[in-house]
Amino acid sequence: MRTAIVHDWFVNYMGSEKCVESFVNIWKDADVFSLVDHLTPEQRNLILGGKKVTTSFIQKLPFSKKHHRNYLPLFPLAIEQFDLSKYKVIISSSHAVAKGVITNADQLHISYCHTPMRYAWASYSQYVSDNNLSSIKGFILKYILHKLRIWDYVSSKRVDYFIANSNHIARRIKKIYGRDADVIYPPVDVNKFPLETNKDDYYLTVSRFVPYKKIDLIVKTFSKLKDKKLVVIGNGPELDKIKKLAGNNVELKDHQSFESLKKYMQKAKAFVFAAEEDFGITIVEAQACGTPVIAYKVGGASETVINNKTGVLFDSQTEESLTAAIEKFESSISTFDAEIIHQHASLFSRDNFERNMKNYVDEKLEEHFNL
Repeated sequence: MRTAIVHDWFVNYMGSEKCVESFVNIWKDADVFSLVDHLTPEQRNLILGGKKVTTSFIQKLPFSKKHHRNYLPLFPLAIEQFDLSKYKVIISSSHAVAKGVITNADQLHISYCHTPMRYAWASYSQYVSDNNLSSIKGFILKYILHKLRIWDYVSSKRVDYFIANSNHIARRIKKIYGRDADVIYPPVDVNKFPLETNKDDYYLTVSRFVPYKKIDLIVKTFSKLKDKKLVVIGNGPELDKIKKLAGNNVELKDHQSFESLKKYMQKAKAFVFAAEEDFGITIVEAQACGTPVIAYKVGGASETVINNKTGVLFDSQTEESLTAAIEKFESSISTFDAEIIHQHASLFSRDNFERNMKNYVDEKLEEHFNL
């Protein structure tokens, strides 16, 4: 059966693109659709095996390469313009609008949902707060987001089956769309992060410096724990803020090569993660190295970290809660077995993901078309 893969946009290689990479591995003859495609040749070969992407009219609009999000109000219109009538199976990879493609009753549409549209739902209040949207311009944007929420809910009815990337997101899909979702954890290339049992005396966090990642919380906390070294790898809009918060025991490093990043993950005594993340691939990558994780227990971390076995989960995004988790980890560090942590991470491998996705789609094909 002819298969189409629909993705929101191709501009970099992140978690959602890793899922598309696996979809292309599974359905090698599938055609790929997206709002925009600005991949480098190397990224195209890695994610799509060199496939050409059918894009929307947004691809040709000014500045779509760096500022495609500025066209957010046009996303629903753009995604609905794709003619998918010749395909029997549509697999969408959606964290914005991809699941809103128009299909008919003779087609099977399965949406792998990374999250319902983040700006319109889970991050709405923070988005409004961070951008000080109290002006006329802010009122217009709030109205646009209101209309997007309506479209996002209505278009969710076009999906035959939802797959969530975690139980956390499955609950969000149920709350927002009123739809049940099966859970298949996303692919993690755990084989690229070999086990290392000899650890050095530093903690590690890796992230973009944006507000919801809570790097400021991690840095503030460790800056008060003078006897503990923290290595922070990343960059982003909050860089200046993070620099001002960092004590002498906090070492800031810009983006690293893959080999360098892997080495830091392998040798860290623990990986620290304070964000509420849908899944959190870096958490699993750290565990693949045999490195314990200290993480905020809300979101995907509660499903990928086994408390007191592969890491320590803390209750709230506060210095007090994180400090208590660090102290708990320090007092029980000898109980964490790098081999067990590594084996746990293998549950989230790309091989498992591709096997589970193929079996799921085959099962739904049988049900939908009475094969």
